[in-house]
Amino acid sequence: MSWHRNALAGLAMALSLTATPAVFGQELIRIGSPYLTTTLDPMRSAAAGNIEAFGQLYSRLLRRGADGQLEPGLAESWTVSPDGTVVTLKLREAKFSNGSPITADDVVFSLLRVRDDKESAYSAPIKQLKEARVQDQRTVALTLNHPFMPFLGNLEVFNAGIVSKADIETRGREAFSKSPVTSGPYMVGEWRPNDRLVLKPNPHYWREGYPKNEGAELIEISDQNTRVSMMLSGTLDAAREIPWSQVSDLQARKGLALPLEPSTVIYVTLLNESKPPFDDLRVRQAAAHALDVQAIAKAMTMGHAKPANTTLPAALAHYASDYPGIAYDPVKAKALLAQSTYKGEELVLLIASTADMEKLAVLVQAQWAAIGIKTKIEKVDRGVWWERVPAGDYHASPAWWYNETTDPDLATRWALCGSCGTKSYYTRYANPQVDELIEAGARESDSEQRAVLYRKIQDITTREVAQIPLYYPPFTNAYSKRIAGLGMSPMLQWSLEETVITGH
Repeated sequence: MSWHRNALAGLAMALSLTATPAVFGQELIRIGSPYLTTTLDPMRSAAAGNIEAFGQLYSRLLRRGADGQLEPGLAESWTVSPDGTVVTLKLREAKFSNGSPITADDVVFSLLRVRDDKESAYSAPIKQLKEARVQDQRTVALTLNHPFMPFLGNLEVFNAGIVSKADIETRGREAFSKSPVTSGPYMVGEWRPNDRLVLKPNPHYWREGYPKNEGAELIEISDQNTRVSMMLSGTLDAAREIPWSQVSDLQARKGLALPLEPSTVIYVTLLNESKPPFDDLRVRQAAAHALDVQAIAKAMTMGHAKPANTTLPAALAHYASDYPGIAYDPVKAKALLAQSTYKGEELVLLIASTADMEKLAVLVQAQWAAIGIKTKIEKVDRGVWWERVPAGDYHASPAWWYNETTDPDLATRWALCGSCGTKSYYTRYANPQVDELIEAGARESDSEQRAVLYRKIQDITTREVAQIPLYYPPFTNAYSKRIAGLGMSPMLQWSLEETVITGH
């Protein structure tokens, strides 16, 4: 019987308990999340649940400090050549979870597989890497195609975690993806797909004294009300995505905290531009003008999220906060639709089936229906969604995405670039001018000039409706006061290794 079904069976009892967490015999930190762990190979997925796990299993060359700035990770120091094209990194003495040394060979192997492997899910962070060369077993030289301002920050992205070359080559990638040798603060204690990932401390982790706990369970709980009840009963120490309607209640509960942490998340409606009717700009513009994003943001988040005005998340550098956005104008939307190629056919509004996505889809469906766009909502699980959307098997889909850093480069390459591998988040939006501006923004060293370039990108892609921006939400993660130090960075990374159990 799954953890989810056990939780439902005990729902009434859980709701009757106080918010004071139980002290468990085994001191594991229990985190409930709707997001699945489907692979333990950091190269092979860009899905949220896997990203959360990758951050615990694999160390990167650089890491983010509490202030958000880059700090030494597996690289204890680095230099950049005067022309900006060669980054040389000195590795610290560190070991994998099996006790073998982490060497320059492992670093080169790890980065090149992200760049080159046909199964790499997200190569964009490493695409500008021209050559990775071992100088000696503790020194790596990374040569770039050209000066590329975001590159150092990209070395901290989730899929740039360092893996063991020997482990993958000896056991094979399938064995590695299920039970890997790791370089991060934790190793795999047990993985039960569709249930939980149990993490135990890596005894060879390079940060002495870390992790500060005996391990954790990342538990997959799809139902948001079940996560709330388990937080209230003390069965969980932390829970992702508390429903907006219950945020205020949990904030007032003794023994719990819900700080509304900042995020780089943006909710959007994806439009498949590879086939009718969204290959017609007039239809996309009509669909955008039909949506009252202020009302949608209020309805979805009880007023906690900011309505979106551009195609980039609000937490990013060079976000155009003063951009006017797409006006809610049903009259204009109807006029555009009447001029377009759309003839009233029913469109598939595909969603990953969660309560929030169903609610959002109903709002979009109703506002589109008001101007004459007919849709049917099709609900699928996340795994199927991640198969169909990349394959272009949909018309439209309410969705969300986030950026791994506060630099806008990866955001534009993920969501707005037609030639960067993800086909503009699988919308097939493609504008060569935008792609050129993205490259110019990455090469530009002057911050003011970069701001000009990224404003142009936001202007073009918002007007052309690369996606329909909806709202910018904070994280609604809840935490038990039984623990201290756990939080989530804007880049979806848990501070798990810093977390202690206080028992209070």
